[in-house]
Amino acid sequence: MSVESCRIDVWLWRARFAKTRSLAAAMVEKGAIRLTHHGVQTRLDKPSRSVHPGDEVMFAQGGRLVAVRVMQMGETRGAAEEARALYEPLDAER
Repeated sequence: MSVESCRIDVWLWRARFAKTRSLAAAMVEKGAIRLTHHGVQTRLDKPSRSVHPGDEVMFAQGGRLVAVRVMQMGETRGAAEEARALYEPLDAER
């Protein structure tokens, strides 16, 4: 089954960037998440906003900037290896 899109809070949780879905939603609500979709960058304001394969997500975590390209949506929150398959890191020099 291939999922076309996913809520950003669910995706951040499945990709293990947040320990809980509530924490992922809080990251979005405070304006910490930037999404680039079809070349247009926006600061996400609601956890219900969708993310799609090929989108780029950027946020600060642990004092560093994290920039990743969404590769898959995932179906559940799995092990760390499964979570890493959901995205690919982007170079900081972009």
